[in-house]
Amino acid sequence: MSAEPRLTSLAHGGGCGCKIAPNVLQEILSSMPVAATHVGLMVDAATSDDAAVYRISDDAALIATTDFFMPIVDDPFEFGRIAATNALSDVYAMGGRPIFSLAITGMPIGRMSTETIRRILDGGRTASEAAGAPVAGGHSIDSAEPIYGLVALGLVHPDRVMKNDGARPGDILILGKPLGVGVFSAALKKEILSPEGYEAMIASTTLLNRPGADIAEIDGVHAMTDVTGFGLLGHLSEMCRGSGVAAAVEESAVPMFDLARALLYDGVKTGASGRNWESVKDWVEAPAGWAEQSRDMLTDPQTSGGLLVSCAPDAADEVLASFRRHGHASATVIGAIREGSPSIRIG
Repeated sequence: MSAEPRLTSLAHGGGCGCKIAPNVLQEILSSMPVAATHVGLMVDAATSDDAAVYRISDDAALIATTDFFMPIVDDPFEFGRIAATNALSDVYAMGGRPIFSLAITGMPIGRMSTETIRRILDGGRTASEAAGAPVAGGHSIDSAEPIYGLVALGLVHPDRVMKNDGARPGDILILGKPLGVGVFSAALKKEILSPEGYEAMIASTTLLNRPGADIAEIDGVHAMTDVTGFGLLGHLSEMCRGSGVAAAVEESAVPMFDLARALLYDGVKTGASGRNWESVKDWVEAPAGWAEQSRDMLTDPQTSGGLLVSCAPDAADEVLASFRRHGHASATVIGAIREGSPSIRIG
């Protein structure tokens, strides 16, 4: 076999930037019925939540989710680790703890060596085991582009299930990780990402969203989701629409990677950020003269992004402490929920 091409060169997109644009996805799904009513089904696709939840007893509910994508980095081990961490995030976003997972694998056999594929699987296994969710099996196909991810399963108490539609006026919004991963991935594909930027990207995308399980135990936490392919504004708009509320975001408070912001001003961004903006712009009240780079950062597709929490003000300190206990040092208050029709005001 000749020298292998870079992983990112084998795919037309990478990470959560591969997602179908929100408005296109909504059109596709608009005429499809939600899951049939069932006494045990607590969460289905109706609110565009992070996972399905099924009550199995008075004390336990099963969380089920799946997530997969094409390479966001060229290192096969790190690709596997990032993809697994991203998939497990949806379990944490629902307030659960992962219990086991299944691998989803599609690889262009003949263009990639078996050793490279083995390294991708090893990265996924490593992240899954770190979360207490060993890979118990899976399915593989020969595909035109490399694809990897997980089916992730977890458990949560039925009374502590976190959804994205419970935000209340007066709540504050807390974001757990900085924005800018999509910008980093675009720079990497262009081969202009600095070693410092790459290190920051890997550290963020492989940091498990463990705080979600602890945050779900805190009284006063009303809604939670994770910020991934639709960007901060996309996922916050889902929270607002599901909850029937408005949100105010203080842009200067939103954690962002300084290196990513500098790359944006140098013209580096993903195609997904533009698609995300087109899908959300009618919901956003932006200040006059709002910089295009600011818009692109708040719609930047995050791979394995941070948790977004809506909680009562008196729960904020405990939520922030949970984030920091698990190494999420950038977690901070970025805004608030207010009365009004679903919308997002940028301040």
